[in-house]
Amino acid sequence: MILGMGVDIIEIYRMRDAIKKWGDSFLTKIFTPREIKYSTARRFAPQHFAARFAAKEAVVKAFGEPIKHPIRWTEIEVLNDEEGKPMIEFHNDALRLKKKKKVGKVVVSMSHSENYAIANVILLNGKR
Repeated sequence: MILGMGVDIIEIYRMRDAIKKWGDSFLTKIFTPREIKYSTARRFAPQHFAARFAAKEAVVKAFGEPIKHPIRWTEIEVLNDEEGKPMIEFHNDALRLKKKKKVGKVVVSMSHSENYAIANVILLNGKR
């Protein structure tokens, strides 16, 4: 059963400009070391950072009530499995919220073009 769904889209230039303006202080506030390592290793890093940011936003939207359940950006980690498929890992307050809401599987899809990045997240019921 679907417990929540979220979608987010972001212009790549906004991510590129934020990285240029605030550098590492911005990146470490929003992304985990593994996300930073992955994205900076890519040819067009801002596209990969933007897609991950959109996925984090989509997770927050899927949970709903962001003021009632505040989560730090780095507590939602967007990684890739062995086959390259995107996946979400939850930490600290985000993991507690996942358990509280009885979320099992999290389905995430991300895409980007030259100008936009988009992500969709579906939270499915489960025991985890």
